[in-house]
Amino acid sequence: MEYTTLNNGIRMPMIGFGVYQIAEQGATERAVSDALDLGYRMIDTAAAYQNEGEVGAALKKSGIAREDLFVTTKLWVQDFGYENALKAFNISLKKLNLDYLDLYLIHKPYGDYYGSWRALEKLYKEGVVRAIGVTSFWNERLADLFNMNEIKPAVNQIETNVWNQKHSEAAFMIEHGIQHEAWAPFAEGQNNIFENSLLKGIASKYDKTTAQVMLRWLIQRNIVVIPKSVHKDRMAQNLDVFNFTLDEDDMARICTLDTGKSPIYDEMDPKMALFIGQFKIHA
Repeated sequence: MEYTTLNNGIRMPMIGFGVYQIAEQGATERAVSDALDLGYRMIDTAAAYQNEGEVGAALKKSGIAREDLFVTTKLWVQDFGYENALKAFNISLKKLNLDYLDLYLIHKPYGDYYGSWRALEKLYKEGVVRAIGVTSFWNERLADLFNMNEIKPAVNQIETNVWNQKHSEAAFMIEHGIQHEAWAPFAEGQNNIFENSLLKGIASKYDKTTAQVMLRWLIQRNIVVIPKSVHKDRMAQNLDVFNFTLDEDDMARICTLDTGKSPIYDEMDPKMALFIGQFKIHA
């Protein structure tokens, strides 16, 4: 495993296991158990995924020492605001059956994210969260947040993949010491990504899969990745990305795939902002 060091000195694995869109009852617990068995030590979930309880059950059953795990969850928009955020954190911590979190993220840049951030600052100072950060904050929102508050985010988790490469966002985070983490590193399979001829050609050159090439390309950009799979063989393949290096030419060739927009959804679409703001995860 390779690690990055966050702006507060905490070490974070460069690859973790994501659990978004694992819908079947019990499937998340099985998948997390398989991932831990294979050697994953970073698990990424969220209140909005509604599977924190299954993640917690898998972590408990694993028998892995708590200090060897890196667990992330996220605060959903419905619970934004100072007091709401503190309550939501305690609910998530209880579901995960943990005494502390390694990383707690504000899930989207809408609503009272200022109040939420100040709650996260409080939790960080109390030591129940080792690092705090945000998800899907574009450059302007990220700058606004750390410019007007005390603690700078340690991580910004944003959609990053070969179709939507986020070079300007990456440069901004490097400039300000914020770790770039990619959600949807496989673009949720959009545009027949696993069969792309350029990626397949590069994969053949290194005797790897297209998925491994995409993950390696992100890691070489110093971007943390959290691929998801419910298939143990693919989980193993996704973890097996530290024994080869893409050369500069191949890195550049992959950059030519950038479309500059998301194949999943447009975060600048007002209809999407309305949907996110109105999406409820509890009564």
